[in-house]
Amino acid sequence: MNIELSEQSIDALAEVISGGSANESAPSIGLYRQAWRLEAWFKTFGITFGSQQESRLPATKTAIREAIFIDNDLLLKRIIESAADPRDFINDPGRHTTVVEYLNRHLFFDGFKLEVVGRSMRLVEISETAAVTAELSAMAAGINFDTVSRDLDRALRAASADPELAVTSACAVVESVCRSILVELRIDFPSKQDISGLYKAVREPLGLDPVKEGLASDIVNDVRSVLSGLVTSVQGIGSLRTHAGGAHGKEKGFRRIDPRIAKLAIHSASAIALFIIETWQLRYPDRDLRLASV
Repeated sequence: MNIELSEQSIDALAEVISGGSANESAPSIGLYRQAWRLEAWFKTFGITFGSQQESRLPATKTAIREAIFIDNDLLLKRIIESAADPRDFINDPGRHTTVVEYLNRHLFFDGFKLEVVGRSMRLVEISETAAVTAELSAMAAGINFDTVSRDLDRALRAASADPELAVTSACAVVESVCRSILVELRIDFPSKQDISGLYKAVREPLGLDPVKEGLASDIVNDVRSVLSGLVTSVQGIGSLRTHAGGAHGKEKGFRRIDPRIAKLAIHSASAIALFIIETWQLRYPDRDLRLASV
């Protein structure tokens, strides 16, 4: 994720973090933080705050520009997400909504937006998001699937800049979910632990058969076709990872895959993983699905 903030977005971010100027008569957008609190806040990111020549608001802008100068997009991403941390607005959730909307109005022109994912905020690229990835990300956060969240984040960030890595991460999303189900059900892993082998291993215990769904006879074949399509997608994602993914070395002159294909793999993997998790929750409503430590 390459983050380039406009001056307007930097101003808006500084307004939210600092709470604005102490001399303003209008209510602050963000939470008013005294200088010593701002110093402690930025210190958690390794950023120096404040000087004798600058007041709170200008010093906050300087600190943000220092983060940009460091050229660490992950650092800047953390700062933006922390500026709208919902834990800071527990006693005033309405203000949190206002802060997120205020920042998003500015971030939109930079190609980003803040989304609520589980109990935290996440900065995402507008062009890289899709409903299915957002829903999977929210569900993964809700059931504490941090590995799935990280793989999905990595895939989305890499889709344009490193599509091979994006495909590898997309594949890992499905693999993590399948492994966790096998561990929870105490089923041995298949001899071939690639995405196809793992998906095949969870199909039977999850009852991924339209006949077992109790469906009307006139749509059984239709649903079977859709489920067969999932198998084809799983195989395709696995093959793409093998032939073009970032997990293997590339010979001289290797041609990168089209970012569109990487995004298709991400969205397909997200849909598959989401379907598997929802099926688990339907089949085993009283059992938590925990992340496999493998």
